[in-house]
Amino acid sequence: MKEFSRIKRLPPYVFNSVNELKVDARRRGDDILDFGMGNPDMPTPPKIVDKLCEAVKKPQNHRYSLSKGIPKLRLAITDWYRRRFDVDLDPESEAIATIGSKEGISQLALAITNPGDSILVPTPTYPIHTYAFILANGDVIHVPLSREVDFFESLLKAFKQNWPRPFALVINFPHNPTTEVVEIDFFKKVVDFAKEHDLIVIHDFAYADIVFDGYRAPSFLEVPGAKDVGVEIFTLSKSYNMPGWRVGFVVGNAEIIHALARVKSYHDYGIFQPIQIASIIALNELEGCAQEICDIYKNRRDVLCDGLNRLGWKVEKPKATMFVWAEIPEQFQAMGSLEFVKRLIKKAKVAVSPGIGFGEEGDRYVRFSLVENEHRTRQAIRGLREIFNKPDEFLERSE
Repeated sequence: MKEFSRIKRLPPYVFNSVNELKVDARRRGDDILDFGMGNPDMPTPPKIVDKLCEAVKKPQNHRYSLSKGIPKLRLAITDWYRRRFDVDLDPESEAIATIGSKEGISQLALAITNPGDSILVPTPTYPIHTYAFILANGDVIHVPLSREVDFFESLLKAFKQNWPRPFALVINFPHNPTTEVVEIDFFKKVVDFAKEHDLIVIHDFAYADIVFDGYRAPSFLEVPGAKDVGVEIFTLSKSYNMPGWRVGFVVGNAEIIHALARVKSYHDYGIFQPIQIASIIALNELEGCAQEICDIYKNRRDVLCDGLNRLGWKVEKPKATMFVWAEIPEQFQAMGSLEFVKRLIKKAKVAVSPGIGFGEEGDRYVRFSLVENEHRTRQAIRGLREIFNKPDEFLERSE
């Protein structure tokens, strides 16, 4: 059989081995406290569910929908941007609904990438930021992102050192997995740089609403001229507890939106129409919902971070996202993040994501998702206490 070249460019999925360990442990009856996948555990607000139930009973909503999203949803998207960020968008040419943000990024990469094009992507990063472009036959140039380096300066250096020049830049603030945040001045520098070098900017804005301690996440599109160079991607998964509904959207540059719409029109008929109708309610009527969800994540963040710090596992409280990016304690760093995570599952009954799954720059870290309630988070802290009380036993490999 022939070789499948795109599949060969994909490395083994690091998280699979962790998931297998969790499944095996649960089969044995272990209660695994799971902070791995960023999968919101809270229910979708009843008003959204009720609207879905109402819409799904109407036969006219059972037919094929529009690939780019029904007009009223696109209008709700652009109205939401106007209210939230004072950004004006044309719902016909500057907004498109996608089957979640992950699908939006993937289809966008197919739409704009030529074979051999190079793309600047932070590392560590959410895997689709890298592999969407690899699957589109592009070449990814990784730019280190951490608290220790100036990301914009690293970006300039990477751009200047590569020829042919990269044609696009992917950014994501608030950032998954590192939880790093930026102010509007950062986006101003990015827009100026993109205009100077004819660079496309793709900003993943998934955690726009999950912000704490008075921090406000700016939209890339708030910068004058941002629409000339790029697009922004948002999802209802986190802000409205709608992960399984698969509703996202891409807004901004009309030419890029048009390219994405052309590709999508060949790939899908859009989101199931009752889901789109229910999503309109979310955007138009439930702005307070996002704050309620955010408050829950803040309380979980505080319980987790305070507990880890009491153990001697020094972590900073993030200003945004539903994650805690924790550097592996020094005495355990030599084993690497994947082995560390495997031993946490076996010895502490706690599952987290290995930092290596987000890129080599992440191997000194693990990511906690704030998807366990406060009671179970405290239970996890008690389990983790054992590895600090008996570090030698933790370091012993058990096959």
